[in-house]
Amino acid sequence: MSARTPETENSTNEDAHLRVLSSLTQVPADVWDSVANPGWQRKAEGVITHTIEGEAPETAYNPFLSHAFLEALEQSGCATLETGWMPRHLILETAQGEVWGAVPAYLKNHSQGEYVFDHGWADAFYRAGGEYYPKIQVCVPFTPATGRRFLLSPHIHQESGYKALASGLIEIGKRSGASSVHATFTTEDEWDLLGEAGYLQRTDKQFHFENNNYADFDAFLQSLASRKRKAIKKERREALSAGLTVEWLTGSDLTEEHWDAFYTFYLDTGGRKWGTPYLNRTFFSLIGERMANDILLIMAKRDGEYIAGALNFIGSDTLFGRNWGCTEHHPYLHFEICYYQAIEFAIQRGLKSVEAGAQGEHKLARGYLPKTTYSAHWIDHPGLREAVAHFLTQEREMVDQESSYLSEHAPFKKTETGSD
Repeated sequence: MSARTPETENSTNEDAHLRVLSSLTQVPADVWDSVANPGWQRKAEGVITHTIEGEAPETAYNPFLSHAFLEALEQSGCATLETGWMPRHLILETAQGEVWGAVPAYLKNHSQGEYVFDHGWADAFYRAGGEYYPKIQVCVPFTPATGRRFLLSPHIHQESGYKALASGLIEIGKRSGASSVHATFTTEDEWDLLGEAGYLQRTDKQFHFENNNYADFDAFLQSLASRKRKAIKKERREALSAGLTVEWLTGSDLTEEHWDAFYTFYLDTGGRKWGTPYLNRTFFSLIGERMANDILLIMAKRDGEYIAGALNFIGSDTLFGRNWGCTEHHPYLHFEICYYQAIEFAIQRGLKSVEAGAQGEHKLARGYLPKTTYSAHWIDHPGLREAVAHFLTQEREMVDQESSYLSEHAPFKKTETGSD
């Protein structure tokens, strides 16, 4: 496919082209990462740093966009044709082979593992005689975390790059017989540009912790209303009251024994929530081998045995909470391992925020505030498009109202009075 070359400082008007990849193995890791996480590089010891000393990149480092993470999903067999995730990654490159942009995309025949729910759209279209699947899904599989989806080099004209990739996705969809293209957990800027490109706009909410330069966890507690502060202290005491201890494991401290234990926890939670868990044991070994410094495993131990754990990924300014599980149930242990320990780590590391995954209004009382998430949807069929557009108008209003209400009931002290 051809595309108008986005403007660069030194560009001419020759055409670039769009290439579709059926696997991440078809593009070198450093080439993909140069647009996925521009301005960041991994040192020999595995630590992510700025490319240029003292100069911060325009975008934060996001481990989920890395070649290592996405390829691990494919190589482990978690995101493949057999599981209904056929890779259809889009590359924008010059005639000389210079990559200017990329999009992680998949041709799908179901709607599992996305966390932005369109099952109702599929059912309605099917009842009307249409075929909703296959569809093109632009996302990081099984990962409800906001991040760039249109991975553009900072050296090209961004709006032109978006237009080339957004129209290219629609063309791929039409060639594949897809009913629609869905870009989920995009940034707000991408959401705006996709709206201008004719995509329908959708919002939802998650709950994130914001680190207001707290010196430690106690400083965070002092920012809360007295009743909420006392409740959290009580929960933390009771969570570990049965003699539990907590370990933070990252980098070279991670071993296959840790992954064995965590996978047992993951299977328990996954089996109870959605039947067959999305991730297999091989996936955890691959990420442990290739991106251990991007991983924080918080594990709880009792009598020398691991009994619970939470998997987190470390960005340059955000800690991303992902999976949790346990083999013993203790009051408030989930809150301690997933939320409070994550806050402590973020404060210690100087990270700006913690994203604690999808859903969960119970997170509000624990210092996590509602944040809007964004997705954009191109739908080919005029009737379905009109119906979905009407629904999304009402849904966006509802999301705004819910977020405003929840924000008003945040656990923090009222700044206007300074009282507890």
